[in-house]
Amino acid sequence: MDRLGLSCGEANLGEWQDMLNRLENPRGMVRIALCGKYVSLHDAYKSVAESLVHAGGACSSRVSIQWVDAEDLERGDVASILDGVDGILVPGGFGNRGIEGKLMASRYARENRIPYLGICLGLQCAAIEIARNVLGLEGASSLEVDEDTPHPVISLMLDQEQVREKGGTMRLGVYPCDLREGSKAWDVYGRKPRIEERHRHRYEFNNDYRAQFEDAGIRFSGIYTEGDLVEIMEIDDHPWHVSCQFHPEFTSRPTRPNPLFQGFVRAACAHRQGQLEEPISKASNGSSKKPGRGKVSPAG
Repeated sequence: MDRLGLSCGEANLGEWQDMLNRLENPRGMVRIALCGKYVSLHDAYKSVAESLVHAGGACSSRVSIQWVDAEDLERGDVASILDGVDGILVPGGFGNRGIEGKLMASRYARENRIPYLGICLGLQCAAIEIARNVLGLEGASSLEVDEDTPHPVISLMLDQEQVREKGGTMRLGVYPCDLREGSKAWDVYGRKPRIEERHRHRYEFNNDYRAQFEDAGIRFSGIYTEGDLVEIMEIDDHPWHVSCQFHPEFTSRPTRPNPLFQGFVRAACAHRQGQLEEPISKASNGSSKKPGRGKVSPAG
């Protein structure tokens, strides 16, 4: 201000100082397993890692990231690798390398009731895992990974099925998402009926399978109504198993964490303290679904 010869009032850094104080003096710590395919270069997930820090500050908790190579999960003992984590995050990515490891991470979170956040490919992996291990759809996959899958629960958008040159054809930028009342997403976003988030992907959840998933206790809590596309998927009978097709890390800020990251870290804190006996947010009728035949349950 002095150099430019400008004048203004005193800077109000109260919000920033509060954020720094929570980061520097956390009340606790949580361990989050970030299960990706590019973990040898941590900066590949820089925005995701920083978003976890933002959310940790809002929850007055230090987030310790355990970097997990998805291919290590394929080769090793999943339980020993993920033992003791308070949350599991599967981020975005492209291609088939490490996909089976990401499916294992999602399944481990589902069966052991560990908070899970799936982002973009992380949603797609959660959907494939549920299709295979809950719905019994053998060979279920994504067309990106297996063009011959008998159950393409993840498929191209209808307007892209004839596209051969893939460059520049992804769904990019901000799209509206209508939230379902009573869902976890609706709750953490401040019970807003509509939000806007940023995208960068090509493949989508296949609506041909939506009814089967819903019958098994899966809630599609966020929908891009204009295109009838799934944006957020949750397991009702789970403390926090939430996935999104968009990239919430793109809109997270140090003093304004993205709500999904904050909800995820809050659930991880509760898990560490042994307080996740019931789902973080219940359905609007005041009760969560109970495990049953054909439903998602800890036993898978």
